[in-house]
Amino acid sequence: MGWVYAAAFSPDGEQLASASGDKTIKLWDVATGTALHKLDGHSSFIYAVTFSPNGKQLASASSDETVKLWDSAGGQC
Repeated sequence: MGWVYAAAFSPDGEQLASASGDKTIKLWDVATGTALHKLDGHSSFIYAVTFSPNGKQLASASSDETVKLWDSAGGQC
């Protein structure tokens, strides 16, 4: 899996995003602990994640020198 470098709760507290050294982001259901989505797209470790104020998007920053914007409901970049 790799080290977890960053984590962020959605504004409503229902989801948690974890960013790790395995170049993925995982979205978790906080109540159940179930993984909802695995987001692939960065080519190096991810060191920051944050949800938009409405919780519909998730931004990630990576050491691959990119920032990506994801749909938190469907996981698309």
